[in-house]
Amino acid sequence: QVQLVESGGGLVQAGGSLRLSCAASGRTISSYAMGWFRQAPGKEREFVAAISWGGSSTDYADSVKGRFTISRDNAKNTVYLQMNSLKPEDTAVYYCNTLKAWGKRAPMYDYWGQGTQVTVSS
Repeated sequence: QVQLVESGGGLVQAGGSLRLSCAASGRTISSYAMGWFRQAPGKEREFVAAISWGGSSTDYADSVKGRFTISRDNAKNTVYLQMNSLKPEDTAVYYCNTLKAWGKRAPMYDYWGQGTQVTVSS
């Protein structure tokens, strides 16, 4: 099973930017669609963005479309999430995961890493 480690979170003012990274180990992720999810305090974990195995297709939740960009570097076994124009409602713990399949906004396994905290102040 692949191990995923998220990083890059932090505290930022509204309107600012952050770039999250998801480093995979244990096996290559180049053949998997990958996704980012987030969980705010008191709320369920929700889908944020997805990228196909080759990186040619992306999918975004309506709440982040136009502000966030997902990308991947299969040579580095890493997935990224560039977050611009951040809003206080983006505050959450962000997680990455392999997806069941392209087009499915759900993780392949219900196994999550520690995530990375993103806090956006108003």
